[in-house]
Amino acid sequence: MAFEKGRSGNPAGRPKGVKDRRTEWREALNKHGNELVAKAVELALEGDAQALKLCIDRAIPAYRPAAEPVAFKLTGDTLTQKAESVLAAVAAGTLDPQTGKALMDSIAGFAKLAEIDEIRQRLDTLEERQ
Repeated sequence: MAFEKGRSGNPAGRPKGVKDRRTEWREALNKHGNELVAKAVELALEGDAQALKLCIDRAIPAYRPAAEPVAFKLTGDTLTQKAESVLAAVAAGTLDPQTGKALMDSIAGFAKLAEIDEIRQRLDTLEERQ
């Protein structure tokens, strides 16, 4: 039988004081965390591939390639012209796409800030007139 629309299937809710399963698991892990880590390391040293993977995955952060610093001059007077210069550099291969995207995101963020400043100035002007 389906629930009636607008009526809770459990009007009383969860009783007060009843712990969520995730909270219980977290507490158990906190209580036995050191022993669990020691056991995982022990199993890894004994050749357990899954334990080894777990230890390495947790001990060594994932590799993220870092972009090289790029000397790039944005040309143009307007934000649109500056964005076009980024796209042209990416298309020409002088700028990698990831750096191009980061620059485009920065230009877009700057455009939003400029728009907010302009709206603020207009609002101030209108308030002064009144």
